[in-house]
Amino acid sequence: MKLEKMFDKKIDRNIKGVIMIGQDDDANVYQELEEYVITQELSRHFDTFFDSYRKGINTYTDKMGVWISGFFGSGKSHFLKILSYLLENKEVEGKRAIDYFDNKIEDSMVLADIKAAGDVSADVILFNIDSKSDSDSKTNKELIVKVFNKVFNETQGFCGSLPWLADLERQMVKEGSYEAFKSRFEELAGGSWEDTREDFYFEEDNIVKALADTTKMSIEAARNWYQKAEDNYSLSIEKFANKVKEYIESKGKEHHVIFLVDEVGQYIGDDVGLMLNLQTVVEDLGTYCGGKAWVIVTSQQDIDAVTKVKGNDFSKIQGRFNTRLSLSSANVDEVIKKRILYKKDVAQETLELFYADKDAILKNLITFSPGTPEMKTFKTVEDFIEVYPFIPYQFRLLQAVFTAIRQYGASGKHLSEGERSLLSAFQEAAIRYKDKKIGALVPFSAFYETIETFLDHNIKTVILHAEDNDRLTDMDVEVLKVLFLIKWVKEMPKTMENIATLLVQHIDDDKIELKKNIEASLDRLIKETLIQKNGDEYIFLTHEEQDVNREIQTISIDINEIILKIGEEIYTGIYSEKKFRYNVRYHFDFNKIIDDRLLSTQKHEIGVKVITPYFDIGVELTDSELKMMSARENNLIIKLPPDSTFLEEMEDVLKIRTYLKRKAGTSAIEAIEEIKIRKSREVAGRMDRVETLLIEALKEADFYVNAQKIDIKSKNPIERINSGLKVLIDNIYDKLNYISEFIESSKDLHDLLFVEDSQLGLLDSEDIPNKLAIDELVHY
Repeated sequence: MKLEKMFDKKIDRNIKGVIMIGQDDDANVYQELEEYVITQELSRHFDTFFDSYRKGINTYTDKMGVWISGFFGSGKSHFLKILSYLLENKEVEGKRAIDYFDNKIEDSMVLADIKAAGDVSADVILFNIDSKSDSDSKTNKELIVKVFNKVFNETQGFCGSLPWLADLERQMVKEGSYEAFKSRFEELAGGSWEDTREDFYFEEDNIVKALADTTKMSIEAARNWYQKAEDNYSLSIEKFANKVKEYIESKGKEHHVIFLVDEVGQYIGDDVGLMLNLQTVVEDLGTYCGGKAWVIVTSQQDIDAVTKVKGNDFSKIQGRFNTRLSLSSANVDEVIKKRILYKKDVAQETLELFYADKDAILKNLITFSPGTPEMKTFKTVEDFIEVYPFIPYQFRLLQAVFTAIRQYGASGKHLSEGERSLLSAFQEAAIRYKDKKIGALVPFSAFYETIETFLDHNIKTVILHAEDNDRLTDMDVEVLKVLFLIKWVKEMPKTMENIATLLVQHIDDDKIELKKNIEASLDRLIKETLIQKNGDEYIFLTHEEQDVNREIQTISIDINEIILKIGEEIYTGIYSEKKFRYNVRYHFDFNKIIDDRLLSTQKHEIGVKVITPYFDIGVELTDSELKMMSARENNLIIKLPPDSTFLEEMEDVLKIRTYLKRKAGTSAIEAIEEIKIRKSREVAGRMDRVETLLIEALKEADFYVNAQKIDIKSKNPIERINSGLKVLIDNIYDKLNYISEFIESSKDLHDLLFVEDSQLGLLDSEDIPNKLAIDELVHY
């Protein structure tokens, strides 16, 4: 069975991944109402909102503000739009908007509140404040009251862009002369009033004549009004609130006017004036209209974050926006499962049998390296049927990818502008794999195409050049795409195990073979400087990072410097003893040697000699050669294992330090400065790894003393070196234990020589102190 045949609805149908305010043709509205998924979180928000709104239907309330917050992908704009449909309760495809929710809302009380709201006559004014504003720049934005006034005028059919003209139109409606004026103007101008009024400044004579012929104005009064209308016009928030109040009263005491404003937080930004303006608009609408005018806004930030502007008190606005709904993307997988991935009955039965056969294989296939935070996999057959051909971890991980790409600016066209959502990402990936047969899985790299169009040029060209590179394979490019997607996602270590899991394409994939292919891909990508290896992680490089890395790789570091730095790390970091404490009485100075390079300033009788894999490159010292070396030298010989990773890490550290030293000072290119900061952090991470690798190497190292390979049980490097030095001293100073009693001071020596009842002599007696030493002296 092909994947395409499994889905309940056509997988390639047109779905608006992100709902844009303003798209309200009937086909769009029908799909939005029909397919809207009410998650557990949304169910709570509907309850909260309609409970608050119900209070304004029959009673006075000035708490008529609703603040809907949520970051990109949380569905706040979609939620706002659905509220607008329910409050207007318009008819779509033969059904009222509320009727679409009969089977979506389980709580009968909430459904009753929604129906009560839908029965109230209302003007529902839904708009994106940024697109409706006449602001000419980010720093010169139109006051919020002016935008509200504009959309309020447009809703009633009046001129939106010329508010003084809208006031004239409103006055003519009150007087009953508006229709006559429009007819007379059309006779004079040859075009309808609505189509021509934007050309206000070019229609003076026709407007003046039409006004004089159909209203109480004379020609002189009409011309005087025309010439001075704009200059005489002023709009206060109080005047606007009164205008809304009058309109509501004219429509009946139960009538409501509802302003639904998308992205108000983004529009305000940190502009104190706009914040104060919104506060006063909401306050006056609450005071004058008593719960019949509502303001419902969306913002990426919650109200507390937006109102924390230094030195200003916004407690009033917080009181007006008494209803606060915070949307998350916590249940986004629920929406995707129901709208895109829901399966036909026959497909569900097929997948149930398939899962029973492949359950154990899946558990071994979808695994992540130790230290990776929880990544959800298939736990039950229901999980499998709901999510297939995707894998449960992909929902949260893709969310993290979208967030990281926005945060680190890899998207030139900011993702929060709404071109792509998780919904469309999963749909597009499913469409690309629709012809695959059961058993296929969608790899994580498939999501790259979803966001490719909106990436910065310096990211896109890295992938495009890789695709054109004859030295790279298709598999290499897939690996590169995955490494880009997870580049800034802290929750996903970029290890071999994780990369392999992210690239699984079929339930029957051989994970071992897949890892071999990926390892070869990673090697090729490193050679092309498209990625770098950092410990056991592989990092995608942007264009700037590639340039920096190429420059770093051209830096030459002398092998002696690498070895000496490793010596410093061992003798000042891991084993930092200045002297070896043989016992309480005897402390021995010792030479610190690494690969025949002496680190200590003075030469002592004994030493510790660490031999690295660089001691004799290309030639491995044999066991017998090491024994001979230890016989010739008064040194503890420590032969490290052949793995040279710690040396390569140290070489990279020294290269990066050299680069940073050369590039000291501030670069004019911001991206380069950020890379330098990351490189400094990379040095710290690499030095930690050097220490860890050295400790492991010393745990496994071979120790030689006096032509013997010695067996040391301890795995602690300090204890191992101390044990080795003890054996060395016991071999060199083999008569050290002959002295068992000691002269502690010069006074003791004086007493021994001059006090009468003492005698210094070489007596042949078994009980004299230090007999073994005296015998040795006599023998000598």
